[in-house]
Amino acid sequence: MKNIIVLSLLLLNVHHVLSAPKGVTASLKAKWSMTPFLLETSEFIGEDGNEKFWQFVDTVKELTVYKHGESVRSYYNLILKKAGQFLTDLQVNLLKFALALRSYSPAVHASQQIASDEPPPEACAAFVSIHGQHSCSAKEIKKLLKAAAGRPKPYLYKNDHIYPGVNKTDLPVVTLYAEIGTKKFTTFHKVLSEKADEGKLIYVLRHFVAEPKPRKMLLSGYGVELAIKSTEYKAVDDTKVTDSKTVTHAEDDNNDEVQGFLFGTLKKSHPEIQEQLIELRRHLLESTNDMVPLKVWEMQDLSFQAAARIMSVPKFDALKLMRDLSQNFPSKARSLTRVAVKQEMRKEIEENQKHLSETIGVHPGDGELFINGLHIDLDIHNPFSILDILRGEARVLEGLHNLGIKGEHQVKMLRLPVNAVDDSYALDIRHPAIMWINDIENDPVYRSWPTGVQELLRATFPGVIRQIRRNFFNLVLFLDPVREESVELVKLAELFYKHKIPLRIGFVFVVNTKDEIDGFSDAGVGFYRLLNYIADEYDLSQALMSMLSLYNKVEVGETLSIDTVTAYLKRKFPKANAERILGVESEYDYKRQDGALFYKKSGLGALPLALFNGVPLSPDEMDPDELETIILQRIMDTTTTFQRAVFMGQLTEGSDVVDYLMEQANVVPRMNPLILSTDRQYLDFTAKPVVDDWEDTTMFSYLDSRDKTAVMAKRMKYFTNSDEDGMSAVTMWIVGDFEKVSGRKLLLNALKHVKASPGVRVGVIDNPSGKPSEDNTVLYRAIWASLLTLKNKAAREFVQKLLKEESIQLLQQGTKMKHLLIQGTDEDAFEKKFNTLEVDFVRSQQLFCRDVLKLIPGQRAVISNGRKLGPFEEQEEFTVEDFQLLEKITLSGSAEKVKAKVKQMGMKTKLASDLVMKVDALLTAAPKGEVRRDVHFIKDSHSVLRLSPRENEVFYDVVAIADPLTREAQKMSSLLIVLSQVVNVRLQVFMNCRAKLSEMPLKSFYRFVLESDVTFLANDTVSPGPVARFMELPESPLLTLNMITPESWMVQAVRSPHDLDNIHLQEVSGVVTAEYELEHLLLEGHCFDLSTGQPPRGLQFTLGMSRDPLMYDTIVMANLGYFQLKANPGAWTLRLRKGRSEDIYQILTHDGTDSPADAGDVIAVLNSFHSKIIKVRVQKKAEKINEDLLSENSESKGIWDSIASITGGGSKKDDGEKQKEDVLNIFSVASGHLYERFLRIMMLSVLRHTKTPVKFWFLKNYLSPSFKDTISHMAESYGFQYELVQYKWPRWLHQQTEKQRIIWGYKILFLDVLFPLAVDKIIFVDADQIVRADLKELRDLDLEGAPYGYTPFCDSRREMEGYRFWKSGYWASHLGHRKYHISALYVVDLKKFRKIAAGDRLRGQYQALSQDPNSLSNLDQDLPNNMIHQVVIKSLPQEWLWCETWCDDASKVTAKTIDLCNNPKTKEPKLTAAARIVPEWVEYDNEIKQLLRRVQEQEDAAAQRQTPPPSQHKKVDNRRDEL
Repeated sequence: MKNIIVLSLLLLNVHHVLSAPKGVTASLKAKWSMTPFLLETSEFIGEDGNEKFWQFVDTVKELTVYKHGESVRSYYNLILKKAGQFLTDLQVNLLKFALALRSYSPAVHASQQIASDEPPPEACAAFVSIHGQHSCSAKEIKKLLKAAAGRPKPYLYKNDHIYPGVNKTDLPVVTLYAEIGTKKFTTFHKVLSEKADEGKLIYVLRHFVAEPKPRKMLLSGYGVELAIKSTEYKAVDDTKVTDSKTVTHAEDDNNDEVQGFLFGTLKKSHPEIQEQLIELRRHLLESTNDMVPLKVWEMQDLSFQAAARIMSVPKFDALKLMRDLSQNFPSKARSLTRVAVKQEMRKEIEENQKHLSETIGVHPGDGELFINGLHIDLDIHNPFSILDILRGEARVLEGLHNLGIKGEHQVKMLRLPVNAVDDSYALDIRHPAIMWINDIENDPVYRSWPTGVQELLRATFPGVIRQIRRNFFNLVLFLDPVREESVELVKLAELFYKHKIPLRIGFVFVVNTKDEIDGFSDAGVGFYRLLNYIADEYDLSQALMSMLSLYNKVEVGETLSIDTVTAYLKRKFPKANAERILGVESEYDYKRQDGALFYKKSGLGALPLALFNGVPLSPDEMDPDELETIILQRIMDTTTTFQRAVFMGQLTEGSDVVDYLMEQANVVPRMNPLILSTDRQYLDFTAKPVVDDWEDTTMFSYLDSRDKTAVMAKRMKYFTNSDEDGMSAVTMWIVGDFEKVSGRKLLLNALKHVKASPGVRVGVIDNPSGKPSEDNTVLYRAIWASLLTLKNKAAREFVQKLLKEESIQLLQQGTKMKHLLIQGTDEDAFEKKFNTLEVDFVRSQQLFCRDVLKLIPGQRAVISNGRKLGPFEEQEEFTVEDFQLLEKITLSGSAEKVKAKVKQMGMKTKLASDLVMKVDALLTAAPKGEVRRDVHFIKDSHSVLRLSPRENEVFYDVVAIADPLTREAQKMSSLLIVLSQVVNVRLQVFMNCRAKLSEMPLKSFYRFVLESDVTFLANDTVSPGPVARFMELPESPLLTLNMITPESWMVQAVRSPHDLDNIHLQEVSGVVTAEYELEHLLLEGHCFDLSTGQPPRGLQFTLGMSRDPLMYDTIVMANLGYFQLKANPGAWTLRLRKGRSEDIYQILTHDGTDSPADAGDVIAVLNSFHSKIIKVRVQKKAEKINEDLLSENSESKGIWDSIASITGGGSKKDDGEKQKEDVLNIFSVASGHLYERFLRIMMLSVLRHTKTPVKFWFLKNYLSPSFKDTISHMAESYGFQYELVQYKWPRWLHQQTEKQRIIWGYKILFLDVLFPLAVDKIIFVDADQIVRADLKELRDLDLEGAPYGYTPFCDSRREMEGYRFWKSGYWASHLGHRKYHISALYVVDLKKFRKIAAGDRLRGQYQALSQDPNSLSNLDQDLPNNMIHQVVIKSLPQEWLWCETWCDDASKVTAKTIDLCNNPKTKEPKLTAAARIVPEWVEYDNEIKQLLRRVQEQEDAAAQRQTPPPSQHKKVDNRRDEL
């Protein structure tokens, strides 16, 4: 009761004035129309495989009929229900999240875009395209197919949905463009799927919505920041803004506490005084005025205080509180200063921080996120890529869950380091058959070299090969002495040896092994015997030296002949008896087979071959001209690996380097490409079938492939030779027809391997060549019967005996099976079993082979822990050595580690071995990401927020580390909340606080726009979509709005009457709305010239569709060969720009694209919100090898033509010349209404003083919608050209976070790529300048070879001396006698600028300096001044820039431009300064205001003419169309 009285008293004091709530909302629309949920769902399901996609399509054939009868929400639920037939519960949750994110919308729209490129026939709901001919009717397909073969095939993309029919390569391709779920689709689908099943055509489906809904959808997955601006200099426009359409949702944030009142609770318990409560809350909020600056001593502990506050609330509210504190920090800071921090919390945080910094290198204040141990870098990852990660993990997590591995065991299994598949396996080179010419460690030649491995760490000049007396680098050449390639390779080896390259060189000679051949009939054998003779008489190295001199007698292009060998023997060893050495009875023929045997056993490819440290070089690297550079490059590359090993202490002074090399994980006893190939397929053992019956073949045939596999695994019996612990880490299934010799041989080799290797078990699957019957399964039934009735060893011995060819003959002669049994075994049990076995289960096995393993009856295969090898060719052998290699590879993958973990679980032997097989298949099949980290905390009672997962469900293990008051925490807190709504998580959040803060840790409000599911309104229609809402912001600070989007998005403001750069809520009534649009998705890439390895500076690319090839263009940067092109979802073609680029260069190869690497047309499909990054390699055409893209002679008319299209329309050639001469190009940047107002005035002042045509270039990224709307009217009335340019800050260049600094960066960092090559000179003019002279003078000024000219700062105003920072300290010493220049006005000679790569140098220097937050405080000005020694600045005459702050009044008369510099002494606001200093400014201002007023009136009049009377029923229909 008492509470109510207090409340009533308080409420009486509050005046009842309910004003509209103030705030800011920001939203982001896609540029394309709404895509239907059904199509997005089909794309989601399609990611799980083509088979599922088509099953889903069949299920929802005519689903859209429900769209009209149902509410939007129930139709959405119907889609989820249909999808649920193909997805697990976890996947359905991920689907909801994907639909809320509209993650698959770009994929759907990309198809739509490809369709519009066809183009679609008129008024067609769906159509087919058959090799370029279209039809809207399913009846015409037959007719169009007839002549299809004569027309070229259409291009198919990687992500195309191809119907799984009988897809032979020579069939015609029919592409259906239709919307799944519609009647029209069903008609086509029925016809096409039948024909595809009959093998008459290849059927491809692409989404096509005939009448897309005009509504745009709102996107999510981005952040919005309201940063508090410094108001040291007042820079706000005083023009009033009128805004008609503001909608607010005041239901936000009502549950929080203000000055001790818990308003959420009060509203629940006293609903009758709701309005007064809202009023009281606002009153309290305003009276607290949280924005009073804190004292430094109050800030010190804020981070710990925030953590203490978060840890003190119930844990389910803790994340929300963390979000609230970090995202609204500026208004919460004051209340945090009153929180007390417990000593034990401080201590625990410090202990954990010490541990984290030692184990994973995380320091106080860092923010890190780990999902199942995978590190998620939030600078790179966004919700779209996190969804992909969740999805990839789901397969593994659900698999483990189904296999019964839960809780802690799940976490441990996931953390197992699965070795990524090596693509460079090495062969063991410690083999006696290799003859080494030299040995760096022991030969006297190298005696003077140092021997310590530490020498590797000593600094040398780049490119120098260190000479150390260790066998770090070993080259083995496999040669047939008589082949002509051998001659050059031997000469190359000699070159390396003579130049004392630290390379140990060995030879393996592969010569004829037949005994009857002698040295007089085969030069190879003669050569080998000669070698042995010299080695016997002298020593091996002498013999190999002789070999080199022998080869010197052979000309390149010839081969070694018997005559050369005998002549050499006669000349060098006149006393020797040639017959005794080379003849039939030679004593020097020993070990002749060794080389050939080693070569055969090693399984290497065709001769000649080279191994570098055991790794085989590919055949195209064996070209002797290339080989030298390749070997030297390998030496350089391997050096870094060795350096790391020495540094980490893995390689010490005592190690034998060769042994160290040969003990690495990638070293194998033999090379078998089939086993070592990186393209591996695995069976999926994770299903839990309802039945496990394989005797009933009909039943078995209905199971899907996962269930069939699970039944096989359950019923399989094994031959084992078990480890001491009874478990087998490797399970091999041998598949074949055992009535054939090849099948028996395969199984026999496997059993031999089992005998030699404990820990392997072998199961046998029959795949008979014909229909299984009593006759063609005799041996298999005997094998099976022995497995069922005999003891382990006995069964193995019996089957080994049974498989021998003599036993087969005995059986054919009529011997009874039981007579082959080995003495002492139970004959009766075996015979009984053998005679009663049915053949049905073999039929099921054959089905398994056909449907799951994709084998034809009779084909052989081997499956090792679920990895499928085969089918083998009929003649292909799989030897015992191959089984050894397979076991080694399987164990080193993850089997060994999985076995150790399964052992801890304590299960029965067979179950345990099964589990190892299943888990190994699951883990190794999962795509290899980065290493999973094991992040744990020493103590977690006071500093770690823990949320437990729901029991008995799949859970994600999420660890977050964050200081609650950082930019990372702003984003992470939202992300974690959504994550915990989407999936079941076990969450740990560690408060990684920084101590002793000296400034406010966060200076912004922030919202992360993300929802876990599609939201609906009360009337079951879809809500308009996710929006960032900032309600209850303090009204005093000045705010600027920033959109923080994923890397490859280019967004722009499309509607907002307010100045988004200067939001001052005191002066706004209601809500400031900002509408943005995702204007482009970027296609980024790196381009290199193949012959030089350097980026081709100045090369231009164009991007377009087939109907419009030139839509966007760009220039390649020298930094990393980087380029970026604006695009949107669809299939794009990248070409070299017509003109010099295309004349001089050609595209050779490309990767990351969607066309084959050697195709001339580079096609890139953008079908997701992820970044798309491609690599392009180009080369100069042979006849243009000496031409330079940026050379002076590129002045020719051709280039102007090639660029005319950018500047708007191709001009005639001679006009082009004139026009080019005569345009003044002016560049400027502005942000915020005030600066845009200044900008218009600057433009007017430029135009008033010149007769030359002017073209203005503006940076589009930061212009307000109102400026973009009115600039065209201004251009029309004053007769100038303009163009908006934009460039996305590249991801590899150090990012700035403050908007002002980003804009400064754009002024200087991208001059070489912002403008087309045709623009020779550009003048940058600051927005707040007034021009009083003809800028043509400045353009024509001679820069004396400098790339740009700036005006130095004035020295004439004496009273400002104390503020001239460049006169002392760093700048004084850096500049020497040069002047410090001001960046308000500069002229750039772009030709020279590009030629000396000034842009790349500036970016390089920026990258180096900007890592330090205190350097480059005036980025755009400090950078060129800092680089003055590397990139020369021409100092312009002083009158080109006058500003009152630094120049005296006398010089104002001659001033050619006047700049409104800030005055650090008086801090006078810009607007007052402008009117005071420049009399004509007010006139210009009024003139432009009148123009804008006229424009506004015209628009209002036009709008009134267009608005029809509102109609009610129209609206209802629209609501139906949201899906």
